[in-house]
Amino acid sequence: MAESLFITGTDTNVGKTWVLCKMLKAFRTQGIDAVGFKPVECGEKRTDSTAIFEICEEAGVTIDEINPVWFQKPVAPSVAAEIEGPNWDLDRVLVTFEKLKSEHDVVLVEGAGGWLVPIADNFLVSDLASKIGLPVVVVAANRLGCLNHTALTVRQIAWDGLACRSVILNDLPEDEDDGSRAGNQAALKSLISVPILKLDDIKSAV
Repeated sequence: MAESLFITGTDTNVGKTWVLCKMLKAFRTQGIDAVGFKPVECGEKRTDSTAIFEICEEAGVTIDEINPVWFQKPVAPSVAAEIEGPNWDLDRVLVTFEKLKSEHDVVLVEGAGGWLVPIADNFLVSDLASKIGLPVVVVAANRLGCLNHTALTVRQIAWDGLACRSVILNDLPEDEDDGSRAGNQAALKSLISVPILKLDDIKSAV
């Protein structure tokens, strides 16, 4: 059964938006009314939110519903707020999410950076995920170092009381294979007890 999910990453630039867009396309190809939601984006061109919007525009959503909080500085949201002034409004974010959830079959929510990135003073991505309350999918760049980063993220999600549905190992095109890709999936299975998928298995994640 299709369900709404919170997409997080082991780090920034691991392909969260790429994976979310693939999942959106898979849902919508199946006739499921799925939309994306990026509560906060940092970056002058609003690139991630625009990519999500282009896929689900036909669902009648606006880019400001997809991305209610936008900082132009490409830094952590809490740092951007210090530079640009406070723009984070949790109530607005949650009201927008509930509206999307009430009007569409599935909402895929993308966090900012990794699980413990600060969004505001004493408020992390993990806190936002807890407020939203969806099962979590972790995206990890399939390269050297992902075993530790992924295991720590999955364990922290469990510690925070949320269900981790799966880990998606993403072969980033800009990364040369350092020799670890072939063995990472099997190695992770010995460290964590959630499904470990590759991007080709994306339909299994939805």
